[in-house]
Amino acid sequence: MLRACASCGAVNRIPAARLAEAGRCGRCKTALPPSSQPIDVADVETFDRIIGEATVPVLVDFWAAWCGPCRMVAPEVVRAAADSSGRALVLKVDTERLPALAGRYRVQGIPNFVVFRHGKLVQQRAGAMRSPELVRLIDGAAAA
Repeated sequence: MLRACASCGAVNRIPAARLAEAGRCGRCKTALPPSSQPIDVADVETFDRIIGEATVPVLVDFWAAWCGPCRMVAPEVVRAAADSSGRALVLKVDTERLPALAGRYRVQGIPNFVVFRHGKLVQQRAGAMRSPELVRLIDGAAAA
């Protein structure tokens, strides 16, 4: 994954296993905070790499641009990512762009939230949720 340094603008390559950890910019040595925003997944390979290598729970939001409830819950997903920064990762999967992933996890209705821990599906829930509920899903996976 690539992350731009807020201080100098340099693009830093962050291994999937280290996305939830703080690091340092390779150019200016400024601290890079852990991922605190949802990560838009562009392809199945990136999804599999993050799920397989993450050392923290991963919350996945399966959504689509045409879905009203998905648009309504998007700010809650952003809040959950910020609230769980350093303790979890949050991914967003557009079911229109990546229907194979939606099919793999039998996503029938969206928004649909799936939590992974050590590469394994721990919990799955469909329907809109507020950020505290999403964080509870993450915390439940961390305790499992």
